[in-house]
Amino acid sequence: MRGLEGKVAFVTGAGRGIGEAIAKRLAAEGAKVAVADIIEDNARQTADAIGAAAIAIAVDVTNSAAVRAAVAECEKRLGPIDVLVNNAGWDKIEPFIESREETWDKVIAINLKGPIICIRAVLEGMIARGKGRIVSIASDAGRVGSTGEAVYSGAKSGLIGFSKTLAREMARHHINVNVVCPGPTGTPLLKQAMQNSKLMESLVRAVPFRRLAEPDEIASAVAFLASDDAGFITGQTLSVSGGLTMI
Repeated sequence: MRGLEGKVAFVTGAGRGIGEAIAKRLAAEGAKVAVADIIEDNARQTADAIGAAAIAIAVDVTNSAAVRAAVAECEKRLGPIDVLVNNAGWDKIEPFIESREETWDKVIAINLKGPIICIRAVLEGMIARGKGRIVSIASDAGRVGSTGEAVYSGAKSGLIGFSKTLAREMARHHINVNVVCPGPTGTPLLKQAMQNSKLMESLVRAVPFRRLAEPDEIASAVAFLASDDAGFITGQTLSVSGGLTMI
């Protein structure tokens, strides 16, 4: 245990994949977890798997009113939020020249505006209490770019820049703000996007470890940054990519 006992964590996109692994890992470290997801059934399944330490909350992170209501529900049932994990994300892999504006809007709304909305909803409470941890899941695509993910890369890069600025502004309130950038990870979303087996094989070959990350490996990094062990770390971007990027 690393200082997460009794803390309250709000994890978005926690119904499956990386978010599910994060929610389960934080609960295993002693936190009470609000499993937030746009698909209520997925949120409930994850919360049920965790047990009494978790609750399920259905929320669309692109809707400010819905996020504020979800935060209020979490704090009513579990207590003030100590840890926010912005994990909800979405992408459509395609050449930029073939993409449409409605896709750009959706990608930016979920991957950039969503975390901004969620952070704003918890920030005043954290400031009042003089403490808090915010961990946002970006992507190595936001650090070095990724073919077929132009707008997604831009949104994740924006999340990194936003987080660094927020870390500077919030340091005097003892609120740590950091970013985790997963490399290719074996999630349902990736498998759905990479239906071409040759594309998947080439992706694996690009990783020096010659494999995809496991969701639990991303969760380990998040748990560290949410814990007391990372009390003097803020404004940082940590790649968990098996060496795919080394910057």
